[in-house]
Amino acid sequence: PETEIMGGPDLFIYAGSTINLTCIVRHTPEPPSTINWTHRGKTINFDSTRGGISLVTEKGIHSSSRLLVQAARTSDAGAYQCVPDNAQSATARVHVLTGETPAAMQGNAHCVRSLTLHSALCFTSVVLYIALFVI
Repeated sequence: PETEIMGGPDLFIYAGSTINLTCIVRHTPEPPSTINWTHRGKTINFDSTRGGISLVTEKGIHSSSRLLVQAARTSDAGAYQCVPDNAQSATARVHVLTGETPAAMQGNAHCVRSLTLHSALCFTSVVLYIALFVI
């Protein structure tokens, strides 16, 4: 079995935007009966007073679970974990950006505007930029 959060392991999102995490579970003998989500080690409560949190799960040969968190806040940053009941879990770290884009990321601002498969490459390019030109 294989579990992956698309666009991970690091995702960048602007405050006020929607966090969109999609977990894919592959190669299981049967679809998982449940796929749970945690944030910072605690099970996500979809009935919390925070509101704006929803989940869509589709089961099949490749099962998926999409977690949507509307109007992202800095308190929404941190590690999210997708936990299927019949496969390994997967983790992604969400970074919520506030105000202006940090100077080190100015050249890569297009990367932080959406949650795509290229997020990991964007993160790597930012780290390389900092290592080569800032330090």
